[in-house]
Amino acid sequence: MNKKELMSWESCLKEHIRRVSKDENRAKELLKMAELRHSFWSENDFNKKCVSLVVDGYYEVIKELLTAMLYLEGLKSDNHECLISFLKEKYPEWYYEVDIIYQLKRIRNNITYRGFFVKPEYLNKNQLEFDHIIKTLKKVIQKKLSQG
Repeated sequence: MNKKELMSWESCLKEHIRRVSKDENRAKELLKMAELRHSFWSENDFNKKCVSLVVDGYYEVIKELLTAMLYLEGLKSDNHECLISFLKEKYPEWYYEVDIIYQLKRIRNNITYRGFFVKPEYLNKNQLEFDHIIKTLKKVIQKKLSQG
């Protein structure tokens, strides 16, 4: 897979991000949906034929959590890549996690638009990383929600 550079936050602000009212209720609902999806994809034992669907499911969980984070900041994105760019801008120390999410986004796009089948080894290698990222994002959201 070719390694394309993540869109800059500046480009995202110009082209894909708009200001909206901070929306704690929407963030809470997205958090609940992400938790439901995460429990579904992580607690069920899927066979090797379903790996691409599980990987896609993990991407959806992370995307919903990033969207919730934007709503808590009063921002809305019309572009998934800008969700990742937001994380990179807001939490520069999370460069490793940002790279994992961006790689996951590219794989998810290959699944969705090219019918790509993910090998079980990819999920075996990365599932703990995905779970760690999800746990970390949830903590950030829950902390922001508790602060009001």
